Amino acid sequence: MPLYSATLALGSVSQLFITGDAIASSKNHNSCSVSCVFNHINFSKLSHKSLCKKRSSVFAASRVSNTDNSGLVHDTSTSTDEDLQEARISADWKVAKAYSDSGLIYEGMIEGYNGGGLLVRFHSLVGFLPFPQLSPSHFCKERGKSLQDIAKGLPGSLISVKVIQVDEEHKKLIFSEKEAVWSKFSEQINVGDIFEARVGSIEDYGAFVHLRFPDGLYHLTGLVHVSEVSWDLVQDVRDILNEGDDVRVKIINIDRVKSRITLSIKQLEEDPLLETLDKVIPQDGSVGPDSLSTDNSSNIEPLPGLEAIFEELVREDGIDDVRINRQGFEKRVVSQDLQLWLSNSPAVNQKFTLLARAGRQVQEIQLTTTLDQEGIKKALQRVLERVP
Repeated sequence: MPLYSATLALGSVSQLFITGDAIASSKNHNSCSVSCVFNHINFSKLSHKSLCKKRSSVFAASRVSNTDNSGLVHDTSTSTDEDLQEARISADWKVAKAYSDSGLIYEGMIEGYNGGGLLVRFHSLVGFLPFPQLSPSHFCKERGKSLQDIAKGLPGSLISVKVIQVDEEHKKLIFSEKEAVWSKFSEQINVGDIFEARVGSIEDYGAFVHLRFPDGLYHLTGLVHVSEVSWDLVQDVRDILNEGDDVRVKIINIDRVKSRITLSIKQLEEDPLLETLDKVIPQDGSVGPDSLSTDNSSNIEPLPGLEAIFEELVREDGIDDVRINRQGFEKRVVSQDLQLWLSNSPAVNQKFTLLARAGRQVQEIQLTTTLDQEGIKKALQRVLERVP
């Protein structure tokens, strides 16, 4: 039996359904058959229910009889079981193409498996669901089991899939459970949501993590990029995470066109830079003597781009003075670009703290102002819009 295509034994001609006008003679048999089959493939706006209903009414063959002058009935049917089988298979390929074009979800029976995936029944055809297209719920539910062991327990069960490839010429019919699950559960997530999750595969560029939904199952998978694993510099994700680890993640981006979710672990912890420079550069003797400098702050060279920002800030109403207080050097390079934040530290004598970072270098900036934190944020926004 071919991997992607199989047929079912058909019943007798008398058990088949016929659509269209009653056929009076064998002369118009072929034209009616063609008409009925092509009426069957107008699927662009059909629901799942109507697709199935139309499929069952496809004309396959008819038994035509004539009566001669003697009153005897002569059978003039020219259809064979092979013709019926071929017509049904051809019609089901068209149904599969309709599912692929419409994006409708199909519920099929798992009939078996091989080294690469599952065999799923689609009417008179059998299609293929590769293991990478399975929903993560299988792996997380059967924790520690191999793909083959998981597959052994699936034949005979129903599975919701989308048709992602239809190639009648080469007898290829490919399904995806992942895409069917995405259609159902992606509408339940938003940027900023926090999930309990489980680490799946780990690559050099990050870790794929499965999200656990309120029903206790893991339906969707997102990527935690290596830069979103920790505030510390991560050389190898495997030094921090292991396959099967339970973690908490935050959704930071959703690409609904490409069905991709970007996650972060580190954003569930405060960036130490948002507090004070002392938190970034701990003074416990574990860092070099040049890690933190407070003397001769007037001699500290501003990070590239800061000077222009300072000039614009002092032009804002309510801001009296802007100067670098001290600087430090981190062990890690977070970004080569200039980054600027208002520290969470409360104001002291109308002095707020800004923190600027580029590469390993961090500078603490003292802002003397009568503005509150919200006013400073708005002033910074106006300044950054003016500075190229």
